[in-house]
Amino acid sequence: MIFNWFKIFIYHLKQTKLFSFLNVLGLSIGIASVIFAILYWNNEHSYDQWNPTKEESYMVLNKIGGSGDIWATNSIPFGETCEATIPEIESLSFFYTWYDGAPIKYNGKKVMTKKITIADNHFFDIFPFPIIKGAKSNILKEKNSVALSEESAQLLFGNEDPIGKSVTYNSNVYIVKSVYRLVTPSSIEPSYVFGGVKRDNDKDQWGNFNYGMMIKIKKGVDPALVLKKMQNVNYVNRTLKDAKAAGISVEKHIKENGETTVMMDQLKTVRLHGTKSAGDRNFPEGRGNLQLLYIMGGLSLLILILSLVNYINLATASAIKRAKEVGVRKVVGATKKQIIIQFIFETAIIVVLAILFALAIVELSLPYYNSFLRKTLTMNGGEFYLQLIFIFGLVIVCAGIFPAIYISNFETLKVLKGNFSRSKSGIWIRNSMLIFQFGIAAFFIIGALIVNSQVDYMMNKELGFSGDQVISIPYNTPDRLKRTDQYLTAKQEIKKISGVQDVTTFAGSFGGSTNSSSGFTHNGIFVQPRNVEMDFGFLKMMKIKIVQGRDLSPEFASDTVNSMLFNETLVKALNLKNPINTIITSGWGNEKGNMKFKIVGVVKDFHITGLQNKVPPMVFVNIKTLEWNNFNNVFVKVSPNNLKETLSKLETYWNKNVNPDYPFEYEFVNKGFAKTYEEQIKQKNLFFILNLVVITIAVFGLFALASFSMERRLKEIAIRKTLGAETDILLKELSKQYIAFCGMGFLIGIVPAYILLQKWLEDFAFRVNISAVPFSIALVSLLVLTLIIVTAKAYQVTKIDILKYLKYE
Repeated sequence: MIFNWFKIFIYHLKQTKLFSFLNVLGLSIGIASVIFAILYWNNEHSYDQWNPTKEESYMVLNKIGGSGDIWATNSIPFGETCEATIPEIESLSFFYTWYDGAPIKYNGKKVMTKKITIADNHFFDIFPFPIIKGAKSNILKEKNSVALSEESAQLLFGNEDPIGKSVTYNSNVYIVKSVYRLVTPSSIEPSYVFGGVKRDNDKDQWGNFNYGMMIKIKKGVDPALVLKKMQNVNYVNRTLKDAKAAGISVEKHIKENGETTVMMDQLKTVRLHGTKSAGDRNFPEGRGNLQLLYIMGGLSLLILILSLVNYINLATASAIKRAKEVGVRKVVGATKKQIIIQFIFETAIIVVLAILFALAIVELSLPYYNSFLRKTLTMNGGEFYLQLIFIFGLVIVCAGIFPAIYISNFETLKVLKGNFSRSKSGIWIRNSMLIFQFGIAAFFIIGALIVNSQVDYMMNKELGFSGDQVISIPYNTPDRLKRTDQYLTAKQEIKKISGVQDVTTFAGSFGGSTNSSSGFTHNGIFVQPRNVEMDFGFLKMMKIKIVQGRDLSPEFASDTVNSMLFNETLVKALNLKNPINTIITSGWGNEKGNMKFKIVGVVKDFHITGLQNKVPPMVFVNIKTLEWNNFNNVFVKVSPNNLKETLSKLETYWNKNVNPDYPFEYEFVNKGFAKTYEEQIKQKNLFFILNLVVITIAVFGLFALASFSMERRLKEIAIRKTLGAETDILLKELSKQYIAFCGMGFLIGIVPAYILLQKWLEDFAFRVNISAVPFSIALVSLLVLTLIIVTAKAYQVTKIDILKYLKYE
């Protein structure tokens, strides 16, 4: 029986080659889109799942005072006090939440690596990577200890046993204690883990939030209890003491300064559901993009639904041609159940073909998809194959059951009496599905236009600075404490290089914010501005405007001692009516204690972070004012003429005078800032690609349904032509219902499009307003597309041989 069904399937496949191909292709596109989404979903949800401590391990964050900023950093005394006084904490580890890039040297050999972290002895309690050589415990107990990954050991030592060997990092010598095997994906995937994370001058500084901190609580302990106790540690040791030192009540202190709130993110879910901190640098491997994940999942599901609707539409329309077959089979004894099973069997064959095509599409497109996501996804793993089987079953159920039941319900006598192919059976269902297809297409077109509009707005918005022909070059000097003096000397030499127009620096990067933040209270208002330690001439070179007062200048000796600038946002936050010459008291972490600064100018707001964020309050001081330096890059304005020669001379200077161990690297400031909206560009490109897919599937469905519909009306058309109907009248008559369907589908699509896109735009501090333009363009596009397809097919059928169809039956 199954062999007979297969023969019947092959027969009808040959009879309807085009429509069968459209069926398979439409389904394969829908399935491929879901496979892409599943691969991304699986990867993002697999982060840290290998880690046996994932449910007991938590990252500790702090919401700082009244500023509202959340930082994924902590102070050493806070962590050590928590570890000593909270028995529910089994282990606590400090580590850097970013990667350092530096050369590692061994026995005359130098290897450049970009994944270095520094941690304390408990790091491997929280991230228990398998140890394959060396010490299993207390790996980083000594400050000069280092553990390295298996790949790094092979790269640096070759076939030598690395245990006990000495390596050099940042002019310091470290002893290799262990070699571990990285398990990925993980929130941190270091090539090297060096000991000695704690700096001596931070040990008693409760306000120096410089360290990432993870805790591992004991099994069965309520994390809310631990969080409450950690909050109490902060309250007792900071809030109470600070209030007492200021000679005010605790209530007044909290009102003026706010209270630091401790927060915890579980390692198991931190990748996608972790708290977004200031600078978004919770873990070295970054955060997952939950929004993009949901967008891809939702849109892929919509495309699959569209493919299924298209398949059902085509299947029910083409089934009318098989009405007599069904009638004859019923006459000779076939049961309704057998007919249903037969048509589900045929659907299963089509779905198998569609999955094979889908896998081919995914395999061919995967390199581009990986490049798009910056990942290395592969189609393997037991979980993926189970999901593929589930998709197979789901598609068969959704696509096969309705057409099979619909066909099996054909009345035997009715289909055997006459030409059932002109029956109106099931038309309302097919028309409803066509309207639904138009609705999905309208949603995608509107979405693509609004996303494109927002991205264009971000790319073209005035940023408040000009990075034209300005390059950022890492300034990796061996001795960081002498960096300021070395830079000021080097600056004069760099300026002498032909093609260099100006040189400056500041402690931060455009698009990545600044490297530090310090809070202070003025007139009872607490603020936590970003610190901009800058060189003279920085604002002028970057074309950042001064709106009141003056810029910092070497002409004023006080500008390297106690002068500062505020930006407009900070002036508004402190309600300063006349900010110039206002005296501000701030600690700045200096040994001298609080210092008094005078505001000498107000800087016009500019975007140092991406347009997703509001302009932060900012304080500007000269790099000589403070006792430390936080700048990591030198900014050089170069002439566009002979740029290659200028860059070559800069590279020569850097290799000779800055640090020959580091490769010369540079990035144009404008290009660096553009990275802040990379994710939005991804979403824009995603909508564009999926738009093409959706429109292609919709065209398949519209063309096939219009063809079946008009072929069913061939005799009617022949009669109308005989009675003198003109071609344009026939075209209007055949096309008008599809225009109506298009309009109804558009009305269905605009509501979810508006709601979801409005929600998407809420994530941007600076955004476009949704106007009627994208909706109008979407409607016109759908109408034009519909008219082209339908009138082309309608024109074809108006040219039929009248006598042939008048003689029919």
